[in-house]
Amino acid sequence: MKKQWYIVGAIVAVLAAALTLGIKLSPQIFPVEVDSQAPDFQATTLADGKAKSLADYKGQVVLLNVWATWCAPCRVEIPSIEHLYQELGPEGLKVVAVSIDEAGPEVVREFARERGVSFEILLNPSRTIERIYQTTGVPESFVINRHGVIVKKVIGAWEWDAPVNRDLFRRLLVQKD
Repeated sequence: MKKQWYIVGAIVAVLAAALTLGIKLSPQIFPVEVDSQAPDFQATTLADGKAKSLADYKGQVVLLNVWATWCAPCRVEIPSIEHLYQELGPEGLKVVAVSIDEAGPEVVREFARERGVSFEILLNPSRTIERIYQTTGVPESFVINRHGVIVKKVIGAWEWDAPVNRDLFRRLLVQKD
């Protein structure tokens, strides 16, 4: 009888070790890259503090931007995102800018006000989105099609309102299937 308990204990220990290893290796096993399904995340809206997730944008074309107010390249990039949104937002483009600022919503709100940002800003001060999306820094952006698949990943600041990017989003916006 005692021997059976040792065997059960050993099996439980092996399963626990395998689970722990699987969790630690999951980024290598399931990397977030072009042609992969965009992982869901949780954040709150800057406007009213309500919880939101990527699932709330299901069926939409999304530019997901992970950024921070203290990030100099983010400050350079934000105006081009605003221009893109002004042009293609009416056609259905959703810009989801997730701030990882830990200083509080007032800092982000002031930043957005000063720069005339009109697209949606979400707050993720716990910075879990960085782990979920396996980012290497800020800014980092993901273009997500209507099926929730990442079609472009950009590390660093990008000129989002450049003709090549506007054309990409226009193509994605007209695709309905």
